[in-house]
Amino acid sequence: MAEGSGKSQPGRSASLRLAVTGLALLASACVAPRGGPPTAPTAPAERPAERPSTPIQQGLPQDVARHRVALLVPLTGTNAGLGRSLQNATQLAILDTNTDAIRITSYDTAGPGGAVAAAERAVAEGNKLILGPLLGEDARAVAPIARKARVPVLSFSNDASAAGNGVYLLGYSPSQSIERVVDYAKGNGITQFAGLIPSGVYGQRSSTAFLRAVESAGGKVLAMQNYDARPGSMNAAIAKLSGVPYQAILIAGSAGSATLAVPALRRSGAGKAARVLGTELWNTDSAIASRPVLNGSWFASVPDGVYRQYAVKYRNRFGAAPYRLSALGYDAVLLTVRIARDWKNNTDFPASMLVDHDFGGVDGAFRFGRDGIAARALEVQEVRDGSIVTVSAAPASAQ
Repeated sequence: MAEGSGKSQPGRSASLRLAVTGLALLASACVAPRGGPPTAPTAPAERPAERPSTPIQQGLPQDVARHRVALLVPLTGTNAGLGRSLQNATQLAILDTNTDAIRITSYDTAGPGGAVAAAERAVAEGNKLILGPLLGEDARAVAPIARKARVPVLSFSNDASAAGNGVYLLGYSPSQSIERVVDYAKGNGITQFAGLIPSGVYGQRSSTAFLRAVESAGGKVLAMQNYDARPGSMNAAIAKLSGVPYQAILIAGSAGSATLAVPALRRSGAGKAARVLGTELWNTDSAIASRPVLNGSWFASVPDGVYRQYAVKYRNRFGAAPYRLSALGYDAVLLTVRIARDWKNNTDFPASMLVDHDFGGVDGAFRFGRDGIAARALEVQEVRDGSIVTVSAAPASAQ
């Protein structure tokens, strides 16, 4: 079972059977919110253990019958809500799979010493696999520590620059979502594109992915404009697109940014009739279906069918909606349980089993390439009259 750390804190292929088993008791007729901004409470505390009759030893007790796995997430600070939700998700996965092969210990990446101190302690205490950390910068920081100890890292980040050399990324890749929605748009007759791209690293990577995706699909990017957080920046960028005859425009930012941009687009040139395209960020917004200005917009993301069932079960157990990203924690445990069948006790985690193998879970099918990035089977969704409709189902396996 999962434990604290004291002071620190996708006929379906056979690869999805474990996910179906883990979620067999879910109420599939229920629909849960898409996201969960509230902080999710942790499971109720257990009764204090009886006083041991033998002297207390330093560090965690030895447990040769189970594989030691570390969970590195922020349990305090700004991202504590998401960190706790990821922690709860791993606990739920342990319970749903009814496994006794894995023991998960949580380490707080926001505590003293940050992710580095958390990783050092996790390695020193005998963990052979690290789930997390959440942020790309933290994944880069813990990589040398984990690599030296031959401990693979399954990070929840989507920062491609953090992948490789023992670090594998479970996070939702913006380049994959952009490629998927552009391909869908091209299949629906759209060949002329424009882009509204936020400033910063995410925007830079999105613009590169957008150009490549459109070129690969045989279309043309007629124009791209950047915007930032300054007042009037978005409207100024849209004004510069007023004379461009685009058929679809990618707003490579949050659903909130798109909500602000669309009214101005509808008053300006080709934007009056253009199809609005979004990225994977939209799927983390629990209120996206209730934004009328986004009606008709398309975005690609991991499939939501199984997630809705997971969210119902999560709420029933923890009393709050999960964060959308918490599914990464659940699926990381499913993956670990599957590999544990061929993982001998008291040996290094068999990292070679991570690459070029199909896995699946709440977020559908995925597989790690040799670059360490999870390629995912994505669906295309449309915002339609207060709901989210799947207009192109995810393939049964990752590409």
